Amino acid sequence: MSKAWPSSRYAASCQELRTSDFDYFVPSELIAQEPLAHRDASRLMVLPKKGQNRLFEHRSFTDLPRLLNAGDLLVVNDARVVPVRIRCRKEGSGGKVEVLLVTPLEDRGWRVMVGSSKPVRPGTRLLFDGCAPHRRSQRPEDSHVALVEEVEGEGFARLSFDLNHDDLFSVLEAGAGEVPLPPYIDRRPGHPAKVDDRERYQTVFAGKPGAAAAPTAGLHFTERILEALKADEIEVARLTLMVGPGTFLPVRTENINEHAMHGEAFHVPEVTTSAIDRTRASGGRIVAVGTTVLRTLEAAGDESGRVSHGDGWTDLFIRPGYRFRVVDGLLTNFHLPRSTLLMLVCAIGGRHRVLDAYRQAVEKRYRFFSYGDAMLII
Repeated sequence: MSKAWPSSRYAASCQELRTSDFDYFVPSELIAQEPLAHRDASRLMVLPKKGQNRLFEHRSFTDLPRLLNAGDLLVVNDARVVPVRIRCRKEGSGGKVEVLLVTPLEDRGWRVMVGSSKPVRPGTRLLFDGCAPHRRSQRPEDSHVALVEEVEGEGFARLSFDLNHDDLFSVLEAGAGEVPLPPYIDRRPGHPAKVDDRERYQTVFAGKPGAAAAPTAGLHFTERILEALKADEIEVARLTLMVGPGTFLPVRTENINEHAMHGEAFHVPEVTTSAIDRTRASGGRIVAVGTTVLRTLEAAGDESGRVSHGDGWTDLFIRPGYRFRVVDGLLTNFHLPRSTLLMLVCAIGGRHRVLDAYRQAVEKRYRFFSYGDAMLII
């Protein structure tokens, strides 16, 4: 399902902002290449409420339960990352092609992102092996096959595989696929990982497979944190948004209003909408764990803020001027300059205040991006 978003979701006075208005400098050494030894050892920057002159607080993620109130509700994304990056070769020429699965289609089809030195063309057969990359066989009869059905442009194509969706996931999990880490995490030969990315680039509540990237705000949670939240009467509810290009593709236009978001599928269980209703009735706050959760809740919410359960599809682009209907707070990581994720954070936290926080995070040597530290905005 896709929705058209009414202009009433944006303030009439919202000025046209430029992508360059969301730029900042982060030194390369602050871009986290590995997660910390313990998930909940991350730092947590807390932004004061709007209108207050208090300085930003510098806390530990283990302080999270004490920063919330009894009766608040945290909503997390339980999408599970699948090793959906596949290194293929063109049948015949042997040319290398990298495929990233994005959206399952009917039968054995997939919408994908492709990267290669030479463009792929409809009718091209791509071969990949059902084993780890360093053990790849060169024999076509030992490979699985994907046929390029259509080339969409902008790096997207539609493929049909010789495996159904479930069997393809099994083959990828068995070693044919790679964890789709973002490009700023260096895993080239000579830069071996010190951790198991298949385990650490995954939240403790990951369940439903299909995401092409992790909902990284959830990476900080541990069973210890979840137990502490429960003890403090802070409820945790789940939903699913299959993270894809809508979350991680860069903005290529200077006028941010000209950027088109790619749609992503979501599911909101009825038990979660019931928890939201209870929290609202008791005066508690709805805190989204991550930008994917925030987008899902706002997409599933109506003008009154009531969230509907069920399946959906959203290309909602949240940027400054957006009128929030559902969410009262956000727990998130530090995001890339000029990204839609940073624009979303600025929408809920205020652009100047958030960018000031980012500058201070650089000064205080916070760790940035997927494996980095966190920020709490209420």
